[in-house]
Amino acid sequence: MLFDRARIFVQAGAGGDGCLSFRREAHVPHGGPDGGDGGRGGDVILLCDDSKRDLQSFKRSAHYKAPRGGHGQGAQRHGADGEDLVVHVPPGTQITAADGTVHDLVVPGSSVRIVRGGSGGRGNRVFATATRQAPRFRERGLEGQEGWIQLELKLLADVGLVGLPNAGKSSLLSRL
Repeated sequence: MLFDRARIFVQAGAGGDGCLSFRREAHVPHGGPDGGDGGRGGDVILLCDDSKRDLQSFKRSAHYKAPRGGHGQGAQRHGADGEDLVVHVPPGTQITAADGTVHDLVVPGSSVRIVRGGSGGRGNRVFATATRQAPRFRERGLEGQEGWIQLELKLLADVGLVGLPNAGKSSLLSRL
């Protein structure tokens, strides 16, 4: 059976939180803030793959979620960025996003970023100024985009039957 329509839920990864940390070393009486920034969340990318023939795999699993970004750490260490989630679709797939934009994936190897991951939060090192030398706050990472998208496979016929009216095209099909 050929599946030519599917509806899937895609969710990009959230950004990692910034870190609230202060430098503490031996023989350093006044260490300053050194909290690192959080990592960016992963995106969801749809990739046209010519080894796929229909949308049957989307009937079994309808939810796709990219990983989140890592949290910032002390000693000015930034969190790791979340990896992008790549979803393979067959050539000729028409994608309708949640906001109404339409994308066509016809050429194998072409891709489209359907939802973006959230940005990471900033650590307390970023907020240090001359007047506020020891900030005791940080930012949380932003949530990634999410939504339901519609996939529709545009099919082309392998054989066409052309002829004049009343030439017997329907009769030929009924006999075959």
